[in-house]
Amino acid sequence: MDVLDFITILIILAAFFLLFNVKYLKLPSTIGLMIMALSLSLFIIFGEVIFRTLKELANQLMTEYNFSEVLFKVMLSFLLFAGALELDLRKLGEEKWVIFILATMGVLISTFVVGYAMYFLLPFIDIHLDLIYCLLFGGLISPTDPISVLAMIKKSTVSKNLEAQIAGESLFNDGIGVVVFLTILHIAQSGTGGHVDPWSVGLLFGQEVIGGIGLGAVFGFLGLRLLILIENEYTEIEVLVTLSMVLGGASVAEMLHVSGPLAMVTMGLFVGNKGRSSELEKAAGEYVYKFWHLMDEAMNAILFILIGMQIIVIPWSLDYILAAAFAIVIVLISRVIGVGIPISFYRIKNHIAKYTIRILTWSGLRGGISVALALSLYEYTKSEAGMSRDIVNLIIIMTYCVVLFSIVVQGLTVKKLFEKAATYEEQQGKSK
Repeated sequence: MDVLDFITILIILAAFFLLFNVKYLKLPSTIGLMIMALSLSLFIIFGEVIFRTLKELANQLMTEYNFSEVLFKVMLSFLLFAGALELDLRKLGEEKWVIFILATMGVLISTFVVGYAMYFLLPFIDIHLDLIYCLLFGGLISPTDPISVLAMIKKSTVSKNLEAQIAGESLFNDGIGVVVFLTILHIAQSGTGGHVDPWSVGLLFGQEVIGGIGLGAVFGFLGLRLLILIENEYTEIEVLVTLSMVLGGASVAEMLHVSGPLAMVTMGLFVGNKGRSSELEKAAGEYVYKFWHLMDEAMNAILFILIGMQIIVIPWSLDYILAAAFAIVIVLISRVIGVGIPISFYRIKNHIAKYTIRILTWSGLRGGISVALALSLYEYTKSEAGMSRDIVNLIIIMTYCVVLFSIVVQGLTVKKLFEKAATYEEQQGKSK
């Protein structure tokens, strides 16, 4: 099957799933798509006797193509740029220190809590995983997924400031998460016995994070100047300019070895019209936002179809399922600690709403980024010094189950917490 046939199948499934969700399930798109993709995968697996050809085709699709590259180089760039377009720059600026603390301290704390907890708990189910691989899992599962989070809060009832905290953290902490993941992976591959060179880590951080933001600022500034020059007169050129920014920026980021995701977010903030001066608000015409809204919905649908169908090729076992159950609980606890400690210190001198820690904890969904990082580990099983395939399979199963739990369970129940927080804020406003 060639690439065009594969893309055709994905688009047909995405259109059908979106229509079915809108007409019948009426769930948030992220949750509805994940449930339908999972249902399709289970249907293919358990209907193997009748649909043997269908399962063989699905296995071929899921093993023939490198989805980690597709996610990082194409889909993630489009989704992050589209998500950043919707952010209110003024509110983001007001919450910049909260976002910075959560995107750095929060990710680091969570990584080590997850890593050490898994290292000490897995032997109880007769799974012995080296500490470095437990930390590797902690690094890839700690960042919250901006695609899942942004889709969830679009219709939320929380305050604009808390919305900015949730969205801003999810958009920026993936850059830190990727740096942490790559650093731990480098240590695992080099066999240094856990020794970390602070200078190398600092260089990697500067190159990936600061380089990504800098590249995004350059492309964003140039793109914004072009949009102002066009003056909404040629909508098709405006769309092409923004499309060129994303595709060109992603390619340059890969060549320079800087963070493509952070570059996309920065570009989106430059072009977005919320919280800007009247001149900059009108830089991009209405059709630019309609186009990127369409791309957001389409890419989001395809992404969660791919994630849901991973169940077809994952080698399941009882031990792996128990390990995944441990991982779900530990990741939730690590999220409480990773959010609670920084927010508690920040709260000493600054006002933070009552439900902030609970909302940030339960709305911290995992998604495509974690799955892409986990799938990328297959590349490291091919070398002599690489990880064994069993270790990678275990990490992928734990990642998949955490993602599934966060999107379906947390995603379906977080609305009640949003409503409770909104009611509390309304009552506080009336009492004043």
